[in-house]
This record gives sequence, structure tokens and C-alpha cells, in this order.
Amino acid sequence: MTHRMIMFVIFGLMAGMFLSALDQTVVGTSIRTIGDDLQGLSLQAWVTTAYLIVSTISTPIYGKLSDIFGRRPLFLIAILIFIIGSVLASFSTSMVELAAFRAIQGLGAGGLMSMPLAIMGDILAPRERAKYQGYFLAVFGISSVIGPLVGGLFAGASQILFITGWRWVFLINVPIGIVALAIVWRFLHIPKQPRHSVRIDWWGATTVIVALVPLLLVAEQGREWGWGSPIAIACYVIGALGILAFVIAETAMKDDALIPLKLFRSPTFSMATIIGVLVGFGMFGAMLTLPLYLQLVLGSSPTQSGFEMLPMILGLMIASIASGQIIARTGRYRMFPILGTALMSIGFFLLTFLKYDSPYWHVAVAMLVIGLGLGQLMQTLTIASQNSVGLRDMGVATSGSTFFRQIGGTLGTAVLLSLLFTLMPSNIIGSFSDRGTLTDALDAAFDPTVSSAPANEKIMSSIYAPIVAQTTQAVTQQAQQGVQQATDAATQAVAAQVAAGQIPAAAQAQATQAAVAQAVQAAATQIQQQVPVARVAADGTVSLDFSNATDRAAFVDTVATTLEDRFTSGDENTSIGGSTLDDTSFLVGADARLTKPFLVGFNNSATTVYWTAMGVVLLAFVLSLFFRTPPLRAKSALQEAADERRGKKEEDERAEEAAAQSGALIAP
Repeated sequence: MTHRMIMFVIFGLMAGMFLSALDQTVVGTSIRTIGDDLQGLSLQAWVTTAYLIVSTISTPIYGKLSDIFGRRPLFLIAILIFIIGSVLASFSTSMVELAAFRAIQGLGAGGLMSMPLAIMGDILAPRERAKYQGYFLAVFGISSVIGPLVGGLFAGASQILFITGWRWVFLINVPIGIVALAIVWRFLHIPKQPRHSVRIDWWGATTVIVALVPLLLVAEQGREWGWGSPIAIACYVIGALGILAFVIAETAMKDDALIPLKLFRSPTFSMATIIGVLVGFGMFGAMLTLPLYLQLVLGSSPTQSGFEMLPMILGLMIASIASGQIIARTGRYRMFPILGTALMSIGFFLLTFLKYDSPYWHVAVAMLVIGLGLGQLMQTLTIASQNSVGLRDMGVATSGSTFFRQIGGTLGTAVLLSLLFTLMPSNIIGSFSDRGTLTDALDAAFDPTVSSAPANEKIMSSIYAPIVAQTTQAVTQQAQQGVQQATDAATQAVAAQVAAGQIPAAAQAQATQAAVAQAVQAAATQIQQQVPVARVAADGTVSLDFSNATDRAAFVDTVATTLEDRFTSGDENTSIGGSTLDDTSFLVGADARLTKPFLVGFNNSATTVYWTAMGVVLLAFVLSLFFRTPPLRAKSALQEAADERRGKKEEDERAEEAAAQSGALIAP
């Protein structure tokens, strides 16, 4: 293929990849707004996992079918399915519906992610592929810049053309998808190859679903079901049986298998696959927490968080372009998986030092380092897999590499987000048990000017109002009992004096009134010494006045000890469940003292996720030290196939010529 023909093909591929890349970045920065509006932020993992499960399962199916029926029709079908899923997602009324419609999007995304890589493997030699990588990085970079901005603008708008703003996050895919469909139809033309098989591995497709879905479900729902519950154990068993059945089915199908097991005879393919799973686990799972961290802890808007993710994109593009140029010139790439996993590990290690009040530059530096690592891994692992096979298996090798990387990503998303939302309630309670944090929060909650401020209305009603009401009621009742005991004692004393003849019976009422007034005054003095905010009226009625800052601080210091013990002991009256976190809009604009316990709790949960991701990527680093990579081929798969056919044809012609010259009676 000439350079002009290659550019037309790449033009079509970029249109499809732009659609997929834009969707991921648009949804990432708006998911918090969507979750808050649909009352289910803690179900965010379902939305992401459903998309990844279906796209993961469909990826090898696209690869196999494209090997049989051609890349172009499968790519067009993938775009069409993605558009349909986007339209349906825009009509979601709950997070469960959104998860289902995102699954349909995932069915199309499986082709959008794997087909361009397979087509690139067909038409370009592994060494030349790096030269054209810049075009795809440009698409990825543009979508990464535009996506968060568009997603933030949509999420921040209440309505656009009478439709809720965040729903345009999915509707925007429709016009873009139609344009991509037209471009692919017009420009994506690849030389046809003879079909080598028409057998479709339906058993492989079925068993991979049986194997993956239960395991991914238990990874997501384990915290709700219980990791040792009967339903979780059933998922383990079904998943294990599914894996066994998948291996048996793929062995029986041989070369026609969904993922031919012969691919794993290549140590290069096997190691690239394992490293891809581990990198995908750390990358997908931990990356999903960064937009949440920027919005929840740093208080960024969806639009701001999109721009704040740019250091990672910058690092990714720099590393990808640089590594691509080096690969194109030398044909060697063993150093990049080692450097990439090392840099990713360092980036996650930097994230583990985050505090709730850490400056943005701390996060930015960590994201830049992670991006520099990812940029050296994204293309090299796929190129390594493609370099280990011929044209016949180019599609399944490419989709297989993408498939296993997405399995890692799906597991990482399910496990790490599950870990995040499992730890958050207990970590928030833990932050309340810190005396300084609790005292500041209570002082703000009891302050009438703070508690009545409109910006604090949601957080007060959701979290602090019950604590304030319960504490106020308990203290008021206790003080009222003290006044009552004092007045009862005064009344009884006067009655005793009347009975003893010390006070005339006619003067009992007047004497009782005077004694009660004196008792109330004495009790009021004592109560105010113990409870500075207490106010006792002349009739003995007790109320609490929190307007004086000094009195309020003294009162908070008194009750903080009791509340601290209750938070530490896990009192159910102070518990914070996952439902409280389904709508985090109460944090927006609220007083910093009121939000601090939640920010500290989320930060501590996020750093645990980053420790986990770092451990997984470190394992990938160790394995990359043993990654043996043969030099890249200088010819494309299509060229090798054409040369092979040409060589066979020339050999047949020479044989016929030799037979004719020797006078053979039978043509060879």
C-alpha cells in the first residue's frame, strides 16, 4: 500500500477511535454529577464495570470475526451499535438502567478499541507502525483535552435544549458517530485476503461469558454480599468451571478458537499478556479515582477536573511519541515495559502521600509520572503481541492482547472501586474520632450562622442535624431535670416548715414561690457553670444559646469527649452508610470544617487504593525484567502474505517451465 492509501485508511480508523476515546473522557469527569442526580454514586462501579465487561467479552469475538469476514464490516457494525447504546444511555432514569445501556455501548466499544489496532497490524510493519502512532496519539490527545471540557460543561448545565445537561454526555456521540460511520464507509478500504476458515467459535464465546461474568460480579458486589456468602461462593465455582470449559473449548477448536491457545506458545505473547493484565488492573482501577479525588477533595468542578487531568495526558503523549520514534529507528523495545512499569509504580507511590489538604501540584506531578509510564506501555505491549504472529492470527492476537488488558482493567475497576466505597464509611467515622477534626466540625455545626447558611443546608440535614438535635435534646433534658429537682426540693422544704409550724399555712404559697425562684436562680448558676450555653428562664425552662463563640467552644469541648467515644466504638447512631455517599452534592460549597471529615475519609480510602495499584504494577515491573523481545519485523503482515503468495506462484511457474523443458508428461 502506498503512503496515500495508508493515510486514507488511518483517517477512517481515527474517526472510530475518536468516538471511543471521547466517550471515555466525557463520562469520566461527569460521572459524579450523573451519580448524584440518579441517587447512586456508590453504584458508579456498576456503570463502569458493565461497559468494561461487555467490551472485554466482545473484543476477541470482533477479532475472530474480522479474521473471517474482514475488518471493515465489523468496524462499521461496532460504530452503529455504539451509537444505539449512546442514545439509550441518554434516556436513563436510574444507575441500573444506565449500567444496562452502557453495556450496549460496550458491545460496540469492543470493536472500536480492537479493530483499529488489528487493521494497523495488517497494513504496517511493526517498525513502521510507530511512525504513524503520532496520528492516533493526536486523536487521543485531542479527545482527552476536549472530552473533560465538554463533559464538565454538560455536567454543569442544568438544561441544554430542554434536556438535562449530563444526558448530552451520551447524545453528543450520535452526530460524532454518524460522521465517523460516513468516514469509515468512504475511506476505509483494505485489500481483501482469502478466507481461511468459516468456523465461528460459539462455544468459546459462551464459555468466556460464563467464566468472566460471575467473577466480575463478585468482585463488584462482594462488599454487599459478603466475600464468603453463598452467592459469592457460587460465583467462584461457576467462574472456575467457566474457565475450565473455555480452555477445553479452545483446545478443541484449535486454529479456529476465539483465542487460539497456540498463541501462548510464544513467550513474547505470553509475557506481554500477563504484563498487560497487571498494568490494566492498576491503570483502569486507580485512574477512575483521580477525577473523584479532584472533585471531592480538591473541590474542583467537573470542567476544572478535566483540565487538571492534562498532566497525565501530556506525559502519555510525550512518552508515546518518544518511544515510537526510538522503536521505528532501532526495532527494539525491551526497555520500554521496564521503564513504563517503573514510572507507573513511582507515580502511584507519590499518590500514597496525598493528604486531604495536599496542593494540586502534588497530584499533577504524580499524574505526569504515571502518564510517562503509560505512554511507554500502551503501544509496545500490543506491538509485541502482533510481532509474534502472522497475518492469519493478526486479528485474534491483537484482540487477545486487548482482551486480557481489559480483563485486568475490569477487575481493577471492580475490585479497587469496591475497596474504595467499602473503606469510605469506616474511614469517615475514623476521621470523626479525631479530636481536633470532631471539635472543629461540631463548633461549625452548632454555630447558628453556619448551620442556617443555605450552602450548608444539605450537609446539615444529611449528617449533622441529627447529631446536633440528639446532643441538644440530651443536654437540655439533663439540665431541665436539675432545675426540676431543685424546685421540688424547695417545695418540699417549705411544706416541711409549714408542717413544723415554722411557717403559717396561709403563707405557704408565697413562701413556696419565693423558695422556688431562689432555687431556680441557684440551679441556673450551677448549670451555666457546667453548660456555658445553657439559659434558664424565670419559670425554670431550660434552653441552649450557641451564639456566643466562647460559650459554644466550651460546650463543644465538653460534649466532644462523649461523641468521640461513640464514633470510636461504632455506635449505630453515628454510623455513615453507603447510601449517604450516593449523593455527594452536599459537599459542594459547604463550610470546610463540616466537610473535612468526609475529605479525610475519602483521601484515606483513595491512598489505600493507590497502595494496592502500586503493588500490582510493581509485580508487572518484576515480570518485565524477564521480558524477552525479538527484533521487530520490517514487513507488514499484508506484505508478508503477498510475498508468500508471490513466491509460491513463482515457484509453481518455475516448476511448470522445468516440466515443459524436460518434456514431462504430467504437469506438476
